[in-house]
Amino acid sequence: MSDNGRALVLGGGGVAGIAWLTGFIAGLAAEGTDVTGADLMVGTSAGSVVAAQIGSGLPIGDLFERQADPALQNRELVPSGSVTIADFMEIWQRLAEADDDPAAIRRGLGARALAADTLSEPERRTVIEGRLPVHEWPSWKLLVTAVNALTGDLRVFDRDSGVPLVDAIAASCALPMIWPPTTIGGVRYVDGGIRSMNNLDLAAGHERLLVISPMDDPGLAADIAVVEGKGGRVEVVRPDDASRTAAGTDPLSPATRTPSANAGLAQGRAAAGRIGAFWS
Repeated sequence: MSDNGRALVLGGGGVAGIAWLTGFIAGLAAEGTDVTGADLMVGTSAGSVVAAQIGSGLPIGDLFERQADPALQNRELVPSGSVTIADFMEIWQRLAEADDDPAAIRRGLGARALAADTLSEPERRTVIEGRLPVHEWPSWKLLVTAVNALTGDLRVFDRDSGVPLVDAIAASCALPMIWPPTTIGGVRYVDGGIRSMNNLDLAAGHERLLVISPMDDPGLAADIAVVEGKGGRVEVVRPDDASRTAAGTDPLSPATRTPSANAGLAQGRAAAGRIGAFWS
């Protein structure tokens, strides 16, 4: 890793987000801009998966093929409960309208997650295992975000947490009411994205911060202000129209992987010059 204070922040976005993030980073690399050498990676939900995959040591081109080629894709499960991604967003919105305390909103989502009828934790953990080429933490600094389902508090996992990488990623990807909360040390955790889609503020203090955000993040402007207040420069990448179309209305659908990976690749290639100038 280099020592010039670069952070790569990868946000949440379901299986479509995993594919798009991987494609975008592969597209950058194909045009000579490699952002995988960051001093710090912050991964939230889908972003935690991609950061861990990068940490596996597989070339980004191989990681792209694992998303784009149906023959190489890992096994994903369709949620077994009655709550859809649209239902989840509607419930989140209702909680936000009823209470402007972010922690209270997180606790509300956590309570619903604890009560929801979903597939089992072991079934979900098997999916997460299949997403990761290796199950050991990378040697460089990776922060994986999750939220305590009971208290609404943020939990940040890293290689010094004493928590297996698979469990940390499962916690970060435990979308309330859709996937089961992940139990770690007797505590149940849900998706880090309910605190922030990107959790950019965790990278404050770095000189250059590249945020690749598969989904809209209402709190991003405030986080950018925090980071810039500490002297950081921030570049944000969001899906272009083609990438949004590829993700469709259900970013949890495994069918979105091939189109999202290819759309990300094209967008990454097109953005490589701009991102390269910022990154280097």
